[in-house]
Amino acid sequence: MDNKNAIHPGVKLRHIRAFLDIAAEGNLSAVARAQGITQPALSRTLAELETLLGQPMFLRQGRRMHLSEAGALFRRHASIALQALEAGAAALQPGNHGTLRIGVLPTVATRVLPQIALRLRELHPDVTLSAETGPHFHLMRLLREGSVDLVIGRLPGSAEIAGMNFEHLYEEEVILVARAGHPGLGRPTAKVLAEMPAILPPVTALIRPAVDDYLAANGLSGLRPAIETVSLALGRGICLASDAVWFISRGVVIHELERGDLVELPTGARFLSGAVGMTQRQSWSAPGLDDFQQIARDIARVRE
Repeated sequence: MDNKNAIHPGVKLRHIRAFLDIAAEGNLSAVARAQGITQPALSRTLAELETLLGQPMFLRQGRRMHLSEAGALFRRHASIALQALEAGAAALQPGNHGTLRIGVLPTVATRVLPQIALRLRELHPDVTLSAETGPHFHLMRLLREGSVDLVIGRLPGSAEIAGMNFEHLYEEEVILVARAGHPGLGRPTAKVLAEMPAILPPVTALIRPAVDDYLAANGLSGLRPAIETVSLALGRGICLASDAVWFISRGVVIHELERGDLVELPTGARFLSGAVGMTQRQSWSAPGLDDFQQIARDIARVRE
């Protein structure tokens, strides 16, 4: 078949919606009830799609429907395509109503994103900004699936960047913090790390390799963390209630540093930093997305 017409012309939007609903529910009868049609009618729609695509989309196990390998692949692309169509239709509505869905890492959520959100609200009062926070791997999965329109956070790894665009905004330091009045203040940092409970980023966090390299360079490659987290609520709470020290991106704890609740312990390392920017799928649009990106660029320039 000609690559320009890889999808069969008989595939309709109703086929795609039915497929995605079944994939989400895993049950034909539940989807049929939600759509207000009979189960046999829904089964025929699914059968038509599988015939047009030339592959089974589901594995039937009793009443449950599980995606086949081909179905899982098609779902990923179909979800993105449907979201793009809906975003395009929303962009044509008067006032550009709609929702802009953003994935955001904790290092950006504390100070940078609130500034962007408030300015965006002034420009697009009819656009709802929906922000999803979480670890990098989770946000990138949502981006690939089309569940968010853009991720603002750390530079993705080489294996994640295919089909994506990353725009650098600024460099963010990774620092070592502890509670005010910590007994390790003024002492060599390596000794403090060897003696005090250490909180490290999870192994899945993009900043973890830089922290591991720092520890290795200081003869602490065998250091076992007491806790692994980048959660402000958890890390802050543990530091304030103990002598633990925490490696974390400066942006996550910026308010705690300014208030004096937490203090920075000098590491003497210049390489403990990483790029922060915006990652999105290529050729993607959503209500307010262009202005969101421009506001982020403007704020990043002020930070420099």
